[in-house]
Amino acid sequence: MSTLPDPPRFGRVVTAMVTPFDDAGALDIDAAVELARWLAAHGSDGLVLSGSTGESSVLTDEEKCDLWRAVAGAVTVPVVAGTGSNDTAHSIKMTTLAATCGVDGVLVVTPYYNRPSQSGLYEHFRAVAEAAGGLPVALYDIPVRTGRRIAGPTLLRLAHDVPAIVALKDAAGDPAGTAHLAARVPSGFEIYSGDDVMTLPLLAVGAVGVISVAAHWVGPQIKAVIEAFLSGDLAGAIAGNAQLLDAIDFQSSDEFPNPIPAKAICRAMGLRVGQCRLPMGRSSSELESQAAKILAAFGPPTATVQPLG
Repeated sequence: MSTLPDPPRFGRVVTAMVTPFDDAGALDIDAAVELARWLAAHGSDGLVLSGSTGESSVLTDEEKCDLWRAVAGAVTVPVVAGTGSNDTAHSIKMTTLAATCGVDGVLVVTPYYNRPSQSGLYEHFRAVAEAAGGLPVALYDIPVRTGRRIAGPTLLRLAHDVPAIVALKDAAGDPAGTAHLAARVPSGFEIYSGDDVMTLPLLAVGAVGVISVAAHWVGPQIKAVIEAFLSGDLAGAIAGNAQLLDAIDFQSSDEFPNPIPAKAICRAMGLRVGQCRLPMGRSSSELESQAAKILAAFGPPTATVQPLG
């Protein structure tokens, strides 16, 4: 049996965790701790908090800090805090705060809406990384949401010039570009798929794992696909990935964008997550029914405490 390579710093299956709210729409810290512990026991090697799936844009600074501190103190898997925004000064502030909250790293998204130049992106990411207080920094490239892609040469400059920048969440949907990047980044720089459906293609060109939404409900199966690929069982990885496509497709649509479906399926599993805050808004009976069908087809994740690798 092939030996798996050493796991990356944040794990191979890192779940972009939803943020639980109570019935009144307030942040539910107790439910967040419960959810984090549940995910860690059901296939998640690490967690990202207050990313887009965690409804970062509708959380206050105080809520983010409370969430980071509580979850980081409650689990033993790596916890990564989403600290980026389209305001460099605010991103620096949140990154500095995250460094005091016990997290293991920060995720910094491309500035959105204001569409900076590549030189502006370089200076933004460098300034934020230099405020990280020694925490490892992962960049998040998701042009469909931000309106601006981090160009390959910009990513390479950052990876080589800024020691704190050690990873990329790649949701650009360009495996060829990822292949060129993976061939040129410094040793130890890690690329994660930022889109569940692209995990297997990106593994093939050098990614180390996935920062996943679907891992809320199919985490062990996603891990099995990754481990099959890494152990040389390509046929098994392809077959396992094909079986997951319906579960992955469920996570977002024009009518029900992420994280509305993720919260719906969490509720179907009996997890306390509440509804989404506006502007995402509430689920519907139709989506709740779809969530139940997905859960019935795949079954709830089974607990696992096996060490990765």
